[in-house]
Amino acid sequence: MDKGPFRSIVTTEEELRSMFGEPNQVVKHKMIHALDKHCRDFIAKSPLLFMATSDASGACDVSPRGDSAGFVHVVDDHHLVIPERPGNRRFDSFRNLLTSPGIGLIFVIPGLKETLRINGQAVLIRDEDLLEKLSAQGKKPWLGIGVSVEECYMHCAKSFMRSGVWDPNTWLPADKLPNPSRMIADHVNQEGVSEQWVARGLQESYTKRLY
Repeated sequence: MDKGPFRSIVTTEEELRSMFGEPNQVVKHKMIHALDKHCRDFIAKSPLLFMATSDASGACDVSPRGDSAGFVHVVDDHHLVIPERPGNRRFDSFRNLLTSPGIGLIFVIPGLKETLRINGQAVLIRDEDLLEKLSAQGKKPWLGIGVSVEECYMHCAKSFMRSGVWDPNTWLPADKLPNPSRMIADHVNQEGVSEQWVARGLQESYTKRLY
């Protein structure tokens, strides 16, 4: 790994523990290994999750998934399914899971500062009975991500408290937000791909190809 500008690097867990110590007893024992009633209730109320995957070389990717609250289907105490709605066909997460099945999920509920973390192993599924349960707006998802749950635990609220993300008073005014169309056009950097062209494409995608 290229260390770049970084000179003082922590390289062992022993060094890390010497700096910060051990977690308390609640943190040590809060992890469970199945979807209990609390996890099921949290998932049923969550309209948004963030999904972490990596490829065989360890290169990582994090991708959001969202829909109406409860869009993730809990099959049983150890399995859940995430629907795959129409996207950009890069399939970053899918390609990662085909070579490295480890997956990490963070479930978010608007207004709640704590989050639910789930780790496990995942496969891409085409089971018609399960995909039917995940239909939305009259359309079945392309595929599903079937997750075998290994770890479940609550994550504390500190990051959401520090960020103030649920407090509208911390939000930037619309004219100060980044311009996604301009960013994409500049990153693509190809003749004919203008900010306006990208904006039209995004609008069409958002209005015609959500499901």
